[in-house]
Amino acid sequence: MPSAQIFEQSIKIKASSVITEECITDLKLMHRWLNPMLKCEPIGIWSTTVGSLSRFTLKIPLLQPSLRSVVIQREPGLIVWEFDGFFKGRDRWECQPTKDGTFLLNRFEFAIPNPMVSWGFNNFAVNLTKKDMQAQLRRLKRVAEEVYRHSDN
Repeated sequence: MPSAQIFEQSIKIKASSVITEECITDLKLMHRWLNPMLKCEPIGIWSTTVGSLSRFTLKIPLLQPSLRSVVIQREPGLIVWEFDGFFKGRDRWECQPTKDGTFLLNRFEFAIPNPMVSWGFNNFAVNLTKKDMQAQLRRLKRVAEEVYRHSDN
């Protein structure tokens, strides 16, 4: 398998780490910030406990490639999904409380086992993917701050 690529990004959020984490783990809230071309569905009942399964599908006409994911690590403020499909890797989300809210760190580590898919990704989609992941964090920030403003804090 080819060597892993790592995309890491972070953002400061003016919302508690509990609310920020809820925006990552609550399926309805997740769909408010997730890329609209990406759909997450539970395999069984939705949960973010260790061992829980889900499927992330790219909404591309005709193809609709998907990744099967399993929660492999879960602690307060931390969730790590491991996935397998056209990519293999891990997606780590860590909510670190700060005096002003939350520092959110997302680390996406992956390899693409198919050489043709890897070539296509590296030549056409890598920069778009990085930009989309940054935009996704900005959307998550907006959702978390809105939920926080409307909560009892």
